[in-house]
Amino acid sequence: MTTHKLKPLPSLIFFSRWLQLPLYLGLIVAQGVYVYLFLTELWHLIDDVDHLNEQGVMLIVLGLIDVVMISNLLVMVIVGGYETFVSRLGLQGHPDQPEWLSHVNASVLKVKLAMAIIGISSIHLLKTFIEAGQLGFPVCDAAALAARIPCSKVTIASVMWQTIIHCVFILSAIGIALTDKVMTNNSGKRLQAAH
Repeated sequence: MTTHKLKPLPSLIFFSRWLQLPLYLGLIVAQGVYVYLFLTELWHLIDDVDHLNEQGVMLIVLGLIDVVMISNLLVMVIVGGYETFVSRLGLQGHPDQPEWLSHVNASVLKVKLAMAIIGISSIHLLKTFIEAGQLGFPVCDAAALAARIPCSKVTIASVMWQTIIHCVFILSAIGIALTDKVMTNNSGKRLQAAH
């Protein structure tokens, strides 16, 4: 196998991809922060289980699921982004190689990220819908919390805007997937025409 020697400017431009390495390392640190948050929330669930009603348990569990989904999103960005934009990881044949990594490219990564964002948005929206049972109570502020009077953490406007934003995420994901499908079909037709 012969290696192709690049001229200085193309070599510099190609080498610049390594500037992304600190970004991926920073995301690994962020992953560690999410592990800490998960363990803290899990401890609150275990420690307060005698004082929580079913709705309280459900909200904490949804928070845990949210942290896991964001963590999954981070893994996709770190592993898939590094493999796609920086350098090969050399995981072929490794028993723990993620199934999706064998056919990842920028388009697949965008669709997977869009789907993960929709999943995270769904969890947030579900939490809001659960808390929407308290609509009509005054909005929670320091005075309401100190007086221990029933209050609401959500408003009708916040429920509406979260629903609209979630629908926009869904439409965006559909648009990304359709664009990817059209581009894949067009490139396949060009390959067939070339043969």
